[in-house]
Amino acid sequence: MQMKTGVEQSVYAILILNMLPDKAVLPGEAISQQLGASPTYFQKLLRKLVSADLITSVPGVKGGFKLRKKPEDIRVYDIYLAIEGKQSLYSSSGVLHGMLDLEEENSCCLLTNLMEEAESSWKSVLKRETVASLYEEINESYPLKVQLLQEWIKEKMVL
Repeated sequence: MQMKTGVEQSVYAILILNMLPDKAVLPGEAISQQLGASPTYFQKLLRKLVSADLITSVPGVKGGFKLRKKPEDIRVYDIYLAIEGKQSLYSSSGVLHGMLDLEEENSCCLLTNLMEEAESSWKSVLKRETVASLYEEINESYPLKVQLLQEWIKEKMVL
């Protein structure tokens, strides 16, 4: 499985929005530029995050984006769902049925249970991490870089 870059870009966009002061917004173009993302593709990601009620879009000349929820209430899994949707990572294509010439309709693929267990474990890890916990980790690991990012945010934000 390989996750699309949209999830990664969305997580970091929300981390950037987490650093905004109250009542400030950040233009999508500025976030896109900071992340090195395609502006048109990034706008689609922002719309998905707005639709999922993770961020708010403020229209107008002084518009932009800000968090809709508290960072401790936004799980990495919520961001993943907003971008990728709820589909399962694995779907049996019936190889076992063909290989063994099985006619039973309700026989299960051997991998289905294994993949469901793996996906459940993966989801639980994403559900325990929040934007707040990621921010704390990045701030502890790279305090000077985070400070520079915060200065950039102050230059680009709109009040």
